[in-house]
Amino acid sequence: MIRINEILDKTAIYLSEQEQALITKAYIFSAAAHAGQVRLSGEAYLSHPLEAAGILADMRLDAASIAAGLLHDTVEDTKATVTELRELFGDDVASLVDGVTKISQIRFESKAEAQAENIRKMILAMAEDIRVILVKLADRLHNMRTLEYQKPVKRAVIAQETMDIYSPLANRLGLHRIKTELEDLSFKYLKP
Repeated sequence: MIRINEILDKTAIYLSEQEQALITKAYIFSAAAHAGQVRLSGEAYLSHPLEAAGILADMRLDAASIAAGLLHDTVEDTKATVTELRELFGDDVASLVDGVTKISQIRFESKAEAQAENIRKMILAMAEDIRVILVKLADRLHNMRTLEYQKPVKRAVIAQETMDIYSPLANRLGLHRIKTELEDLSFKYLKP
């Protein structure tokens, strides 16, 4: 599991101390919000937002994006609200978390619908802020890396959704390493 110090080391090269302080503040908030929660792997839930933030730091994204990576599940999975995040972290971070939360709540009925909806939502999200998609891709990538802990039926559903929606999104954005890893991880469960 990646640690906050490793993320701060990665970002020290290109972010200011004030920006790193925002990331640290987001980490502390996320740790408190997710306290006691556990992933299916048995790891502390905090490992997931840390890994997502680590992926974003590897992409050299800004402090707001990395903070949003740390906070991306707080509204959906804890008592935290977007209003609370806005008060503590500002409009930028709160809007990113809200955007990721909204994308996470989309449910697709069919592959054709998923493709059409994917394009529509991608355009809307990109018009608003491309970073929402980048945080969501980091979230999905880490979830795919730990997919083995899901039940077999859910693995297949998540892997297919990744192939139909998230891999093409990464491809359209020129994120070929992420696209390839998402496809490889999906094929592991769809076409072993």
